[in-house]
Amino acid sequence: MEVSLFVFLISILIFSTFPQPAALRNPQDPVSSIGPAIPSSSSSTASPNPAARSVLQTPLAPALFVIGDSSVDCGTNNFLGTLARADRLPYGRDFDTQQPTGRFSNGRIPVDYLALRLGLPFVPSYLGQSGRVEDMIHGVNYASAGAGIIFTSGSELKFTRSMGEQAAADLISSSVFYISIGINDYIHYYLRNVSDVRNLYLPWTFNQFLASLLRQQIKNLYNLNARQMVVMGLPPIGCAPHYLWQYKSTDGECIEEINNMIVELNFGMRYMIEELSRKLRYSSIIFCDVFESSMDILNNHERYGFNVTSEACCGLGNSTLPTRSTPFSLTTYGTVCTQKRAIPRA
Repeated sequence: MEVSLFVFLISILIFSTFPQPAALRNPQDPVSSIGPAIPSSSSSTASPNPAARSVLQTPLAPALFVIGDSSVDCGTNNFLGTLARADRLPYGRDFDTQQPTGRFSNGRIPVDYLALRLGLPFVPSYLGQSGRVEDMIHGVNYASAGAGIIFTSGSELKFTRSMGEQAAADLISSSVFYISIGINDYIHYYLRNVSDVRNLYLPWTFNQFLASLLRQQIKNLYNLNARQMVVMGLPPIGCAPHYLWQYKSTDGECIEEINNMIVELNFGMRYMIEELSRKLRYSSIIFCDVFESSMDILNNHERYGFNVTSEACCGLGNSTLPTRSTPFSLTTYGTVCTQKRAIPRA
């Protein structure tokens, strides 16, 4: 999937942005369950839901809650009747267990790295846990591939009902909420001109509409007592191999028409979030602009150790490799090494 390219980019940004806690050692080693650090041996078998070997005795936040799309889906769609699933190889082949988990990536996704940086175990999908409070105490991942700003499930509200109003409010107020959503509103709706939407909404009007919907969703979370939020901007969708092929880019140049829309949306989101941060008391809402950082990696790929940035990892068409899939990185024959850093391999 095209989104996998951007999952990889965002993972690099998360990994390099957050300082590593001193007590977090060997974060790549899998363990047998999500929870506190436990000993492991060479003969043990990792479960489909590994966490870091070590978590901080005092995490930087008590829990991490994730709302978003396939960029941060950790397995929700495994439980849904949908074709948008990542429960088969090559997904997950470079993950801790070397098995597909439902993540739309060959390895970890951005929120896995963020959880480790916070000193927390990997956050489970809300459909993949039992519903017990003990399973949700470190957070829940509500992300689902295909979700968008326009069409949301509201599943995050179920957590409050599961834990009880006061218990949930106390935990939520000091937890981190990570929101990564909006790509599908473009690739599956606006750019496909579903219901003639492009004739009804000019790009700027559509972007204002998306920003206003996201604004209301953030306020809804605030009303649930969420105070610390990270909102991810959209990556350069116009650089995805699918659109290079669709718009007949012969030299690998990104599609400026699409990227201009994304830049406008990110601008509107940033302004909206800055305004909310001033108005919502005791809130800390951060906008993370992954567009510029992603473009820097794409435009200066050799500096970052990549060879090819305009070909997909698999599939058919001029902007893809042969059907045999390669790891979801930005290189034709690249991989992610055991340290989960992007190092090309011949």
